[in-house]
Amino acid sequence: MKKLLLFIGIISATSLMNAQELKDAYRYTHSELTGTARYMGMSGAFGALGGDISAMALNPASSAVFLSSTATVSLGYRNMANDISFNDGRSTSEQDDFDLNNIGGVFVFSGNDENDWRKFSLGINYNTESIYEENYFVQGNSSSSIDQYFLDYAQGVPFELIKGSNYAAEYSFLGRNYGYGYQQAYLGYQAFIIDPVEINDGNTEYFSLIAPGNFDQEYRYAATGLNGKLTFNLGTQYKDFLYLGLNLNSHFINYENVTRFNEFNDNSGSETTEVYFGNSLYTNGDGFSFQLGGIAKVTDNLRLGLTYDSPTWYTIREEATQFLDSNNSLDEFVSVFPQVVNVYPEYRLRTPSKFNGSIAYLFGKQGLISFDYSWKDYSNIKFSSGFDIGYGELNNAISEEMKAVSTFKIGGEYRISSFSLRGGFRFEESPFQDSYVGDLNGYSAGLGYSFGSFNVDLAYTNASYKDSSTGFIRPSTLDRDLSKVVLSLSFGL
Repeated sequence: MKKLLLFIGIISATSLMNAQELKDAYRYTHSELTGTARYMGMSGAFGALGGDISAMALNPASSAVFLSSTATVSLGYRNMANDISFNDGRSTSEQDDFDLNNIGGVFVFSGNDENDWRKFSLGINYNTESIYEENYFVQGNSSSSIDQYFLDYAQGVPFELIKGSNYAAEYSFLGRNYGYGYQQAYLGYQAFIIDPVEINDGNTEYFSLIAPGNFDQEYRYAATGLNGKLTFNLGTQYKDFLYLGLNLNSHFINYENVTRFNEFNDNSGSETTEVYFGNSLYTNGDGFSFQLGGIAKVTDNLRLGLTYDSPTWYTIREEATQFLDSNNSLDEFVSVFPQVVNVYPEYRLRTPSKFNGSIAYLFGKQGLISFDYSWKDYSNIKFSSGFDIGYGELNNAISEEMKAVSTFKIGGEYRISSFSLRGGFRFEESPFQDSYVGDLNGYSAGLGYSFGSFNVDLAYTNASYKDSSTGFIRPSTLDRDLSKVVLSLSFGL
């Protein structure tokens, strides 16, 4: 009966050891280029311009640049194409998604010209910051086995804690009292991947039942979810040269992934010849941040912008399940499926703050050119919890392996009567000291047509960079190519 209750999720294990890693720190703090078609057509170089719903999310002073109340809705098509390498194998994957990229509006309240505070604005804006939809499969041959993963966790674990064969009860007990690492040791022993050096309760050393040699490995990854931001804005114009603004942002995260790792060998002396390791993770979180910004009209043609983004303070909740199956040359199949949901203690994530400086030059009503520079120190990411969980090791790893990065954006717009032609380029440095994630290069193009109080805009963006995905033994390397097409409709209120 107890096992049945565990199976349906009434009883769950709560790990005392955090399972977060550097990849989580990057996933929840990095955002894609998203927004209106005009904003994306200029690669997001809008910090000194304003007058655009997405520019308001970049620099809160942007709302005060609007001459009248406006609303915008943007629909997006997203394509992620990957060239993947894993050991000596290669594969490709492609994921297409349609999304409500952006929706928002600004209400402008104008005063009289005799008042120094000429204008006030109130805005609301939703942006999809990142999309996590992805599905790929890759395989290759390796000289390294997954046995090392379980050995690393098992060394130092008393044999008496992992020898019990009541999968649900033992796995749950280890999670509640000893943590994630002990659960991995338990799985490895029960699935005949590792064995104790001595069969006694005091043993803390283990060896592999998989012999060295060649291994045929497969890795499958599937994920879904998104990171969204809802912005509440207040802006004002002082005389004819200064715009100021404040954003209060509500953030949310929904993320799910499933990984499957399979390994096969026919090495001489291997007692275990097949391994099937599955993991599922569900994450949801919410957070808060604020932004302060200003735009100065130095001359009729020259504008400067400055924005401070506070850290985002997230509260995140995670649940996970695992199974481990194995087989041998005699076809003696073993399935270790505890049917237990690990409900991890709620933890907090503080993302780094960001500074953005901008300059724009307007060529009358014919066009403009704009440049943005931002600085963000990823080594300041911090994990913490109100529970007795030590995040010191992870935070130290973040401090040592992540770094401050610069992002450069340049964009331009040229107007021909009611038509607008746009283009842009951006470069983002990798936040990692090594090549875990590479630098990003992106470009964009767009066009728009104004019907007076109604505008239609279209944009195309492309970005390419290298990425890595954990494969338990050796990361798979992905050459990513991210393309987006966005259509925006804007109208006066």
